[in-house]
Amino acid sequence: MSKGELPLFADGVSLNQQELLACQNIARALPHRRTKARAALAGHRASNIKGRGMEFAEVRHYQNGDDVRTIDWRVTARTGQAHTKLFVEERERPVLLLLDLSHSLYFGSSLMLQAVQAAHLSATLGWHAIAHGDRLGALIASEHQHIELKPRSRQTAILSLINGIQKVHQQQLEGLSQINPEPEHIYHACQRLRRIAKPGSLVWIISDGTHFTPECLAPLSELKRHCDIGAFVISDPLRQGELQLPTHFQLPVKEGSKELILNRQSYDAWLNQQLAQQQGFITMMTQLGAQPKVISAAMTLNKQLGALR
Repeated sequence: MSKGELPLFADGVSLNQQELLACQNIARALPHRRTKARAALAGHRASNIKGRGMEFAEVRHYQNGDDVRTIDWRVTARTGQAHTKLFVEERERPVLLLLDLSHSLYFGSSLMLQAVQAAHLSATLGWHAIAHGDRLGALIASEHQHIELKPRSRQTAILSLINGIQKVHQQQLEGLSQINPEPEHIYHACQRLRRIAKPGSLVWIISDGTHFTPECLAPLSELKRHCDIGAFVISDPLRQGELQLPTHFQLPVKEGSKELILNRQSYDAWLNQQLAQQQGFITMMTQLGAQPKVISAAMTLNKQLGALR
């Protein structure tokens, strides 16, 4: 795995607190998109509910019970009828990350493991959420465990996310030779996500797509009924067929707990399987309206800001 230009404090394989804290710098480069929240919570998202707030929405006829302080005297004088101003009420939005740290993401042919890039992306999205006053939570999934972090505010939320990512990542690195005990762990994570996501949440799904089976569509479709979903596909050049390889080769590949020796013929078959699994995930996310974006583990996130905006 080429070491190239790694992010600050990173080595591309392990994870430390400093490199995930440094993702705050990437988050600062992302725009704050004002989106309409669905839940009745206090905070920084624009709600469909008209009420007291900072942003003007519209003027309508005065009704009994309206706050007299909101009367629009100019419109009232012009029309001869009392009118009142309405404002967009600002409301907080829970942001929930589903971070897939399955063994299949412990693969890297160029700069870093896909799992490390997934961790950097999760931390960046987390920093971005709390910077704009949102509550941050996460479900970190692996074959061996699910760590659930309930949405919380400010520094407590981001530090809990960073600690959770580090814990699962280290356990996955130490357990790569173990047989996967739960092959449907991502399906179960989707079921769990459906239960814990509150109405109005923004849910980010971060994965390589390998373990998202057709059965995952049902719980995610239910989730979509009351939450917004976005998705990122973490890719690697070797799994995308982007690396220039000689006509004849013997290529040792370690993919999680699997160790393979690929020649031209077996690589082509392996690559087709990788692309089919990824396309299945992309198709599923597209059906959910998630508009998945591809993030490569061969480049740092600050070189892929266009995909994050």
